Amino acid sequence: MKRERALQAALVLLGLFYSVWGYLLFDALWHSSWLTNQNDVLPMFLSLNTVLGIFLLRAVKQPMKHRSLIAYAAWSSLAHGFTMLIQSAEAVAHGTHRKDSPLDIVIFGLIGVTLLALLPPQQPSPGLIGEPRLGER
Repeated sequence: MKRERALQAALVLLGLFYSVWGYLLFDALWHSSWLTNQNDVLPMFLSLNTVLGIFLLRAVKQPMKHRSLIAYAAWSSLAHGFTMLIQSAEAVAHGTHRKDSPLDIVIFGLIGVTLLALLPPQQPSPGLIGEPRLGER
């Protein structure tokens, strides 16, 4: 029960964090800042995480039913952090630095690890009545 409450709190915080990115998305699209900065990837990234935030907020009431969504949020955060880590290492190897803060790598890593640690256990799927489950005989 304590673990579920911690997961729900994490889902609320992360859901709000990502949902607020909708404002950044709207601002970037409204003012065409992505076009003037030649950064067409940013609005796409913001749109994915904005939608993820909304769905994480929907998962707060019944996290067990949204296990795959929570796992996706965890693994995508780890993949994002790992990608930024590689980009940072490549930039340093080429004598330059990325604009993003190294703290971003840590934040996305913590998000992923926290969600994986709090991920609800997988529930066994019920078999047909009278039918043995795979491995049972």
